Amino acid sequence: KNMGIFNSIFGDKSKEEASSIWIDIDSVEKLQQAIDQSFQQKIAIFKHSTRCGISSRVKSNFEKEILENNPPNIQFYYLDLLSYRALSNKIAEDFGISHQSPQIIVIEKGSAVHHASHSSIFLNFL
Repeated sequence: KNMGIFNSIFGDKSKEEASSIWIDIDSVEKLQQAIDQSFQQKIAIFKHSTRCGISSRVKSNFEKEILENNPPNIQFYYLDLLSYRALSNKIAEDFGISHQSPQIIVIEKGSAVHHASHSSIFLNFL
């Protein structure tokens, strides 16, 4: 119970910081904007299943890593798989990478240069 009080006092700020990392992809247009952005700087698309505990844990750990290390020259995008499954399928098809959840795909100059899923999702591959 005390942890609940602690989290209610301190947890909101870290959640707010974590959510500020991501740009949501919720349309084909936003996906195209993300790919266009990859010609200016590296981007990473995190595909997340909001109903999966493993995916939530990986996302939380990854956000913590990002906040602690503040990697330069990379923009992070977020895709909610359950709400936007068609976009997830389009990414898999366009980049020739089979769908996983959770999954991160790094794109540079319009091409996927790296991808990882589950416990292989760490900042050091970027």
